[in-house]
Amino acid sequence: MEDNILSTTEQLSPNNQPPELPTSKLIEQEEEIFHHVNNPVAGLKPIVKKYLGAPNHVEQHGNRFYFTDGEAKVEVIVVTDEIIRIRMAPHGVFLEEFSYAVPKLEAKVSVFHLYDDPEEYRITTNTVNCHISKKDFFISFSDRQNHVTSSDAVPMHWEENVQFGGYYVYGTKVCHTEEAFYGLGDKPTDLNLRGKRLVNWNTDAYSFGWNQDPIYRSIPFYISLNEGIAHGIFFDNTFKSHFDFGAEDRDKTSFWADGGELQYYYIHGPHMMDVVKRYHVLTGTHPMPPLWALGYHQCRWSYYPESKVRKVTTGFRENKIPCDGIYLDIDYMDGYRCFTWNRKYFPEPKKMIKELAAQGFKTVVIIDPGIRVDDNYAIFREGKKNRYFCRRSDDYFMEGHVWPGRCQFPDFTNPEVRTWWGTLFDELVQMGVAGVWNDMNEPAVFGAGTFPDDVRHQYDGFRGSHRKAHNVYGMQMVRATYEGLRKLMKNKRPFTITRAGYSGVQRYSSVWTGDNVASWEHLRLGNLQCQRLSMSGIPFCGTDIGGFSGEPDGELFTRWIQMGTFSPFMRAHSAGDTKEREPWSFGEPFTAINRKFIELRYKLLPYLYSTFWEHHRYGFPILRPVVMQEQDEINNQARQDEFTYGDKILVCPVMEPGQQSRRVYLPKGNWFYYWDNTLVEGGCEIDVATPLETIPVFVKAGSVLPEYPVMQYVGEKEIEEVRLNVYYSDTPVNSFFFEDYGETFAYEQDIYSEKKFVVSGKENLLTLQQTMEGLYTPRYENYCFHVAGLPFKPTKIIADGKPVTDFIYTEGNVLEFKLTKNFKQIEIA
Repeated sequence: MEDNILSTTEQLSPNNQPPELPTSKLIEQEEEIFHHVNNPVAGLKPIVKKYLGAPNHVEQHGNRFYFTDGEAKVEVIVVTDEIIRIRMAPHGVFLEEFSYAVPKLEAKVSVFHLYDDPEEYRITTNTVNCHISKKDFFISFSDRQNHVTSSDAVPMHWEENVQFGGYYVYGTKVCHTEEAFYGLGDKPTDLNLRGKRLVNWNTDAYSFGWNQDPIYRSIPFYISLNEGIAHGIFFDNTFKSHFDFGAEDRDKTSFWADGGELQYYYIHGPHMMDVVKRYHVLTGTHPMPPLWALGYHQCRWSYYPESKVRKVTTGFRENKIPCDGIYLDIDYMDGYRCFTWNRKYFPEPKKMIKELAAQGFKTVVIIDPGIRVDDNYAIFREGKKNRYFCRRSDDYFMEGHVWPGRCQFPDFTNPEVRTWWGTLFDELVQMGVAGVWNDMNEPAVFGAGTFPDDVRHQYDGFRGSHRKAHNVYGMQMVRATYEGLRKLMKNKRPFTITRAGYSGVQRYSSVWTGDNVASWEHLRLGNLQCQRLSMSGIPFCGTDIGGFSGEPDGELFTRWIQMGTFSPFMRAHSAGDTKEREPWSFGEPFTAINRKFIELRYKLLPYLYSTFWEHHRYGFPILRPVVMQEQDEINNQARQDEFTYGDKILVCPVMEPGQQSRRVYLPKGNWFYYWDNTLVEGGCEIDVATPLETIPVFVKAGSVLPEYPVMQYVGEKEIEEVRLNVYYSDTPVNSFFFEDYGETFAYEQDIYSEKKFVVSGKENLLTLQQTMEGLYTPRYENYCFHVAGLPFKPTKIIADGKPVTDFIYTEGNVLEFKLTKNFKQIEIA
């Protein structure tokens, strides 16, 4: 084919996108020859950008199809009926199959076909079609009604990376006028990413601001929503990657990377919820956390010495404010050396941890990746001896300064190093440490920012430079931590938290949004970031309540506690140069309000835990923006404040100072105001009073919300009965209630209880049905029912064919009665 030589002015584009060319030009294979003056490395050969030419051959090997234009090759893999993977090899040779995000690519489809039509090749499943145009190698996807959901704007293309070798790889899709985009992890910006250009490169972003990019995590997965139909693109490439959602050209959406392969998964919807669930089919879900990890946690940089730790924990019990986790930051260590104790500050750590546990506090300690260069430090000696630390291209150890001073860094992409690292937690586990907090693992290096590009990584046998491993370094560190703790803690579930990560990190850890600021803007950002993380496959997420840096006043801190009550991970954290900020630090009325909401968190633990089970088993996100509830409503693309926890509780945090009321949008259907059971019809905005002591919380009609009695910590009391809050609905609604031992992996052997409730009302009758699954039997015997919203005054209750005579219908129109937990059907008339 004939090469097309373009002038320099035709080639240059701010985001390295292909020039605007007539379609006829794109039929041919095109080359863009960049003059050497545009090359960042003087004297090297010109940069060449190439596009796929017309495909002229196809081969099939099972569920894999290979198309070629004579030089480049494209692989299409049918993974499931709804997931298709596309991979391009510029010169026909693919890299070896390996992914940290997708641990095992399993084909779960048996019916698919290849059609060779005059104008295209077409691969079909029971749900989607993948079209490969014979004219220009454009790839597009459609549903079985032939509605095109995703299509190339130009063919896939690449550019030789003359500085490092390999290729820059590019994919460009058509961007539709009303198309909206969501995902990409913790980006501190609007929920809808339309019109934005973003970068994935894990970065220590202290006191990050609105629209700052990049920050801590790299999640190259986004959801497109157009004409009410959703699909996802997961660009599984660990190099620095870029996304342009119609920023430079409003008609194009592009994703590209500074190396590696152009490999992406098309994930069909049509609902946004379907896309997220199917993304979890690829990357996995979060394991069930220990129940205590869903309680309230308190942290500071740093609580030391021991007397300070005890003062804080005693403060919680004296103020009767529930708390389960207390954190030790870097000052618990000896000279910031990992896996050591500063015996001046903590002379008997094992004794302290045991006594804290007796008060109901689980101890969580921080661990950083930097290992101090010190031949008197056993961990450094062992790592050095076994060559566990990262090396540069000239074989010198990678060194940089972090908290301990001069440090070397383990190569967590080496499975042998991960195993070694996991064993180092043995002493901490023996002392009673219940959780580990992984920090500074972007990786962060003082002055330099991070490692140089020439650092070499073992990468589980698929060796590469830091350009390839940077974005997975933190994920592999917390993987080593989690897997090590799981072995050492036997059948107890570890709790881990990480600052940096890549797609799939949810299999090993919770996350928080990093070093935020005590400001109303950051309260709003935290709301957006947690919703986005949940949509992006990372469910166990939260913020530093109150802000890490800066000084919140009592109102801001309390509003943050209120929002944090409905975050999957609830932890207050602050920097050492700020005033102390425990929930009682601001005096009244703030202490009482903070206590009220933290108590609410503990009452709702069975619901929060059940929602986590729905994520783990079924792949549902935990936090769900309104647009995910009603994706066919174009106005919902701009709604950012409201979200649901699971699908039953809708929350709208207060995010402005002095706000006494606010507008709240409720999705279609009926909703009950949680605080007084007022029935409200959805599908519109309403004004809700927001005095300091409350925020808008609504419960979906037909829900069954289980509640535990308030405790100062998980397991403080034996549960004697569970309260079931039942909300009337005239259409059937399902609810889940999950219970197990709360700290073991017995649920993996079906030792759990999954109860499904169905509420359905009609005329003067409400029916509540219960089905049960699993081998776990809770010790309590009874439910205490609170039924709200009945449109009639009840006169009789029949449970499994037998009348219930002992019931009360209160002034608030709430029906109350008790019944065995093993009922199958209740009829209220």
